[in-house]
Order: sequence, then structure tokens, then C-alpha cells
Amino acid sequence: MAIKIIDKRCLDDDNLAKTFREISILKSLHHPHITRLYEVMESSRSIYLVTEYATNGEIFDHLVTNGRMKEEEASRIFSQLVSAVDFCHRKGVVHRDLKAENVLLDAEMNIKVVICTLSSLNINYLMSLLAR
Repeated sequence: MAIKIIDKRCLDDDNLAKTFREISILKSLHHPHITRLYEVMESSRSIYLVTEYATNGEIFDHLVTNGRMKEEEASRIFSQLVSAVDFCHRKGVVHRDLKAENVLLDAEMNIKVVICTLSSLNINYLMSLLAR
């Protein structure tokens, strides 16, 4: 498990709202290629997010260390990434910061997309679903 500690004293009201939006988004996303939020704890000064830990770190670092992937591995990784992004979009979530630093690798070298505070609920999309 990984713990993300957020110092509430460093956040203005807007950024605190973004943080709670991240928490809400993470709670709703259960997919094998998205980091899972297990627990949220809050004190007067901090918010603690207990999330899934990806033992092999960022895919960015993997590429820097190992160079280009073979086509078979790249195809598998890309398929997992598309699956995770499609799942988010079907849930009305737009990532808005998808980059190699936000894609982690677990022990089996499968990806885990990190959902961060720049994620956003697509309100127009959600409203269209409600209107159906």
C-alpha cells in the first residue's frame, strides 16, 4: 500500500475542494488498471489516502532504464491503458493529466493509472446520462 499525505494547511478552498473531488472520483473507480483507493483518514491538519502500491514504479522510469519496449509488450500495455481510460470515460471521469509519470507498473508489469487532483467529472456527460 502507498499513503498519500495532503497537508490541508497548504491548500486554499479551491484546492481543498479539488482534493475532495479526487477522493470522490477514486472511491467510484474500481478497475484492474486504475490505482485503488482503500482508505481515507482525516485529521485537523492532514488528509491521508491509502492506495494500491505499484511495486515497479512509473512506466516513465521503466522506459528510461530499459529503453523502447518490444512491440508485444507495448501492445499489451497500450491495451490496458485504453481499457482504463475507456472505463473512466464511461464513468464520466476525464483524467486531464495522462502521462508516463501517472502510469505505474505493478509486480506483474501491468499498468495502474494514477488518478490525481487534475481529474474531473465531466458534468455535461453525467447530465446527458441522467436525461436518458
